[in-house]
Amino acid sequence: MKKTFALLSILCALSLHANEEKAEDMQQVSKAFGHMIGQNLGSLGFDCDMDALMQGIQDAVAGKESPLSETECVAAISQAQESAFQKSADENLAKANSFMKQNASKKGIVAIEKEKLHYHVEKKGKGAEVQPHFSPVIKYTGTFLDGSVFGASSEEEMITLDETIPGFSKGIVGMKEGEKRTLYIHPELGYGSSGYLPPNSLLTFEIEVIKANANIETEEKEGEIAIPNEKNTKDLR
Repeated sequence: MKKTFALLSILCALSLHANEEKAEDMQQVSKAFGHMIGQNLGSLGFDCDMDALMQGIQDAVAGKESPLSETECVAAISQAQESAFQKSADENLAKANSFMKQNASKKGIVAIEKEKLHYHVEKKGKGAEVQPHFSPVIKYTGTFLDGSVFGASSEEEMITLDETIPGFSKGIVGMKEGEKRTLYIHPELGYGSSGYLPPNSLLTFEIEVIKANANIETEEKEGEIAIPNEKNTKDLR
Protein backbone atom coordinates (compact mmCIF):
# COMPACT_ATOMS: atom_id res chain seq x y z
CA MET A 1 0.00 0.00 0.00
CA LYS A 2 2.91 2.34 0.71
CA LYS A 3 4.07 1.74 -2.85
CA THR A 4 0.68 2.83 -4.18
CA PHE A 5 0.74 6.06 -2.18
CA ALA A 6 4.31 6.69 -3.37
CA LEU A 7 3.27 6.20 -6.98
CA LEU A 8 0.38 8.62 -6.59
CA SER A 9 2.78 11.19 -5.11
CA ILE A 10 5.06 10.82 -8.13
CA LEU A 11 2.08 11.31 -10.42
CA CYS A 12 1.26 14.59 -8.70
CA ALA A 13 4.89 15.66 -9.04
CA LEU A 14 4.86 14.84 -12.74
CA SER A 15 1.76 16.94 -13.26
CA LEU A 16 3.61 20.00 -11.92
CA HIS A 17 6.18 19.68 -14.69
CA ALA A 18 3.76 18.85 -17.48
CA ASN A 19 4.07 22.29 -19.06
CA GLU A 20 7.84 21.92 -19.28
CA GLU A 21 7.66 18.80 -21.45
CA LYS A 22 6.41 18.21 -24.95
CA ALA A 23 2.76 17.20 -25.00
CA GLU A 24 3.39 13.94 -26.83
CA ASP A 25 6.20 12.98 -24.47
CA MET A 26 4.10 13.67 -21.39
CA GLN A 27 1.25 11.66 -22.86
CA GLN A 28 3.51 8.60 -23.11
CA VAL A 29 4.89 9.18 -19.61
CA SER A 30 1.37 9.54 -18.21
CA LYS A 31 0.18 6.33 -19.90
CA ALA A 32 3.23 4.44 -18.67
CA PHE A 33 2.78 5.74 -15.15
CA GLY A 34 -0.91 4.86 -15.22
CA HIS A 35 0.13 1.34 -16.22
CA MET A 36 2.45 1.18 -13.21
CA ILE A 37 -0.35 2.25 -10.89
CA GLY A 38 -2.64 -0.39 -12.39
CA GLN A 39 -0.08 -3.12 -11.83
CA ASN A 40 0.40 -2.10 -8.19
CA LEU A 41 -3.32 -2.03 -7.50
CA GLY A 42 -3.30 -5.81 -7.82
CA SER A 43 -1.07 -6.05 -4.76
CA LEU A 44 -3.77 -4.47 -2.59
CA GLY A 45 -5.70 -7.74 -2.56
CA PHE A 46 -9.13 -6.40 -3.49
CA ASP A 47 -10.91 -4.91 -6.51
CA CYS A 48 -11.03 -1.12 -6.73
CA ASP A 49 -13.84 0.93 -8.24
CA MET A 50 -11.88 2.22 -11.21
CA ASP A 51 -14.26 5.09 -11.96
CA ALA A 52 -14.04 6.31 -8.37
CA LEU A 53 -10.27 5.85 -8.39
CA MET A 54 -9.85 7.99 -11.49
CA GLN A 55 -12.18 10.60 -10.01
CA GLY A 56 -10.05 10.66 -6.87
CA ILE A 57 -6.90 11.30 -8.91
CA GLN A 58 -8.59 14.09 -10.83
CA ASP A 59 -9.90 15.65 -7.61
CA ALA A 60 -6.43 15.51 -6.04
CA VAL A 61 -4.87 17.24 -9.08
CA ALA A 62 -7.63 19.86 -8.94
CA GLY A 63 -6.88 20.50 -5.29
CA LYS A 64 -10.16 19.15 -3.96
CA GLU A 65 -10.35 17.70 -0.47
CA SER A 66 -10.22 13.92 -0.03
CA PRO A 67 -13.36 12.21 1.35
CA LEU A 68 -11.09 10.48 3.92
CA SER A 69 -7.98 11.50 5.81
CA GLU A 70 -4.82 9.48 5.11
CA THR A 71 -5.24 7.65 8.42
CA GLU A 72 -8.87 6.83 7.64
CA CYS A 73 -7.90 5.70 4.14
CA VAL A 74 -5.20 3.38 5.45
CA ALA A 75 -7.65 1.86 7.95
CA ALA A 76 -10.33 1.40 5.27
CA ILE A 77 -7.89 -0.28 2.89
CA SER A 78 -6.67 -2.58 5.66
CA GLN A 79 -10.26 -3.60 6.45
CA ALA A 80 -11.02 -4.21 2.77
CA GLN A 81 -7.90 -6.38 2.48
CA GLU A 82 -8.88 -8.47 5.49
CA SER A 83 -12.42 -8.96 4.17
CA ALA A 84 -11.16 -9.97 0.71
CA PHE A 85 -8.61 -12.35 2.25
CA GLN A 86 -11.21 -14.06 4.44
CA LYS A 87 -13.63 -14.39 1.54
CA SER A 88 -10.94 -16.01 -0.59
CA ALA A 89 -9.94 -18.33 2.28
CA ASP A 90 -13.54 -19.46 2.82
CA GLU A 91 -14.19 -20.04 -0.88
CA ASN A 92 -10.94 -21.98 -1.38
CA LEU A 93 -11.60 -24.16 1.68
CA ALA A 94 -15.06 -25.05 0.39
CA LYS A 95 -13.57 -25.98 -3.00
CA ALA A 96 -10.87 -28.08 -1.33
CA ASN A 97 -13.41 -29.97 0.81
CA SER A 98 -15.61 -30.66 -2.20
CA PHE A 99 -12.70 -31.82 -4.34
CA MET A 100 -11.32 -34.23 -1.75
CA LYS A 101 -14.73 -35.83 -1.20
CA GLN A 102 -15.19 -36.42 -4.92
CA ASN A 103 -11.58 -37.45 -5.46
CA ALA A 104 -11.79 -40.23 -2.84
CA SER A 105 -14.17 -42.24 -5.03
CA LYS A 106 -12.02 -42.15 -8.15
CA LYS A 107 -10.27 -45.29 -9.38
CA GLY A 108 -6.70 -45.72 -8.17
CA ILE A 109 -6.89 -43.04 -5.47
CA VAL A 110 -5.30 -44.04 -2.15
CA ALA A 111 -6.23 -42.08 0.99
CA ILE A 112 -3.41 -41.60 3.48
CA GLU A 113 -5.69 -39.38 5.58
CA LYS A 114 -9.40 -39.36 4.78
CA GLU A 115 -10.33 -36.27 2.76
CA LYS A 116 -7.01 -34.66 3.71
CA LEU A 117 -4.28 -36.46 1.79
CA HIS A 118 -4.63 -38.68 -1.31
CA TYR A 119 -2.24 -40.05 -3.89
CA HIS A 120 -2.32 -41.85 -7.20
CA VAL A 121 0.57 -43.94 -8.50
CA GLU A 122 1.40 -42.93 -12.06
CA LYS A 123 4.43 -45.21 -12.41
CA LYS A 124 5.71 -47.91 -10.09
CA GLY A 125 9.28 -47.87 -8.83
CA LYS A 126 11.70 -50.68 -8.00
CA GLY A 127 14.39 -49.05 -5.90
CA ALA A 128 14.81 -48.14 -2.24
CA GLU A 129 11.85 -46.63 -0.37
CA VAL A 130 11.66 -43.14 1.05
CA GLN A 131 11.44 -43.26 4.85
CA PRO A 132 10.44 -40.57 7.39
CA HIS A 133 13.13 -37.93 8.00
CA PHE A 134 14.93 -38.82 4.75
CA SER A 135 16.25 -36.26 2.28
CA PRO A 136 15.17 -37.66 -1.09
CA VAL A 137 16.17 -36.38 -4.51
CA ILE A 138 13.09 -35.68 -6.61
CA LYS A 139 11.57 -33.92 -9.59
CA TYR A 140 8.22 -32.25 -8.98
CA THR A 141 5.53 -29.91 -10.26
CA GLY A 142 3.05 -28.15 -7.98
CA THR A 143 -0.32 -26.96 -9.27
CA PHE A 144 -3.55 -25.41 -7.98
CA LEU A 145 -7.06 -26.77 -8.58
CA ASP A 146 -7.35 -24.76 -11.80
CA GLY A 147 -4.18 -26.38 -13.13
CA SER A 148 -1.96 -23.30 -12.86
CA VAL A 149 1.62 -24.05 -11.78
CA PHE A 150 3.04 -22.46 -8.63
CA GLY A 151 6.26 -24.42 -8.27
CA ALA A 152 8.29 -26.83 -10.35
CA SER A 153 11.71 -28.46 -10.56
CA SER A 154 12.60 -29.98 -13.90
CA GLU A 155 16.05 -30.79 -12.51
CA GLU A 156 16.87 -33.22 -9.74
CA GLU A 157 16.43 -31.52 -6.37
CA MET A 158 17.10 -32.66 -2.84
CA ILE A 159 14.50 -31.87 -0.20
CA THR A 160 14.44 -32.51 3.54
CA LEU A 161 11.16 -34.09 4.61
CA ASP A 162 11.37 -32.60 8.10
CA GLU A 163 11.29 -29.14 6.54
CA THR A 164 8.37 -29.57 4.13
CA ILE A 165 4.63 -29.14 4.58
CA PRO A 166 3.00 -32.16 6.35
CA GLY A 167 1.05 -33.31 3.31
CA PHE A 168 4.17 -33.48 1.18
CA SER A 169 6.37 -35.25 3.74
CA LYS A 170 3.65 -37.80 4.57
CA GLY A 171 2.70 -38.31 0.93
CA ILE A 172 6.19 -39.08 -0.31
CA VAL A 173 7.07 -41.63 2.40
CA GLY A 174 6.93 -45.14 0.96
CA MET A 175 7.69 -44.08 -2.61
CA LYS A 176 10.34 -46.18 -4.31
CA GLU A 177 13.12 -44.90 -6.50
CA GLY A 178 11.76 -44.49 -10.01
CA GLU A 179 8.17 -44.14 -8.79
CA LYS A 180 5.93 -41.31 -9.97
CA ARG A 181 3.05 -40.24 -7.78
CA THR A 182 0.43 -37.50 -7.78
CA LEU A 183 -0.31 -36.05 -4.34
CA TYR A 184 -3.54 -34.23 -3.48
CA ILE A 185 -3.05 -32.13 -0.36
CA HIS A 186 -5.86 -30.47 1.59
CA PRO A 187 -4.93 -27.00 2.94
CA GLU A 188 -4.92 -28.35 6.51
CA LEU A 189 -1.84 -30.36 5.55
CA GLY A 190 -0.52 -27.66 3.22
CA TYR A 191 -0.04 -23.95 3.83
CA GLY A 192 -3.51 -23.29 5.22
CA SER A 193 -4.23 -19.58 5.26
CA SER A 194 -0.59 -18.62 5.79
CA GLY A 195 2.32 -18.36 3.39
CA TYR A 196 2.56 -16.63 0.03
CA LEU A 197 0.02 -18.77 -1.83
CA PRO A 198 -3.72 -17.98 -2.01
CA PRO A 199 -5.23 -18.90 1.40
CA ASN A 200 -6.56 -22.44 1.87
CA SER A 201 -5.41 -23.60 -1.54
CA LEU A 202 -5.65 -27.30 -2.31
CA LEU A 203 -2.29 -28.36 -3.72
CA THR A 204 -1.45 -31.06 -6.24
CA PHE A 205 2.09 -32.33 -6.67
CA GLU A 206 3.40 -34.58 -9.42
CA ILE A 207 6.51 -36.22 -7.95
CA GLU A 208 9.19 -38.52 -9.24
CA VAL A 209 11.67 -40.01 -6.78
CA ILE A 210 15.18 -40.16 -8.19
CA LYS A 211 16.94 -41.21 -5.01
CA ALA A 212 15.30 -42.30 -1.75
CA ASN A 213 17.85 -40.60 0.49
CA ALA A 214 20.63 -38.26 -0.56
CA ASN A 215 24.01 -39.00 0.99
CA ILE A 216 24.80 -35.73 2.77
CA GLU A 217 28.34 -35.40 3.96
CA THR A 218 30.38 -32.55 5.38
CA GLU A 219 34.08 -32.24 4.85
CA GLU A 220 36.58 -30.18 6.71
CA LYS A 221 39.00 -28.44 4.40
CA GLU A 222 41.61 -25.94 5.50
CA GLY A 223 39.84 -25.42 8.81
CA GLU A 224 36.45 -24.76 7.20
CA ILE A 225 33.40 -26.99 6.92
CA ALA A 226 32.17 -27.50 3.38
CA ILE A 227 28.36 -27.55 3.27
CA PRO A 228 26.65 -29.40 0.41
CA ASN A 229 25.00 -27.17 -2.18
CA GLU A 230 21.24 -27.19 -1.56
CA LYS A 231 18.73 -25.61 -3.95
CA ASN A 232 15.91 -23.40 -2.72
CA THR A 233 12.88 -25.47 -1.66
CA LYS A 234 10.73 -22.58 -0.36
CA ASP A 235 7.74 -23.81 -2.42
CA LEU A 236 7.56 -26.90 -0.24
CA ARG A 237 8.13 -25.31 3.18
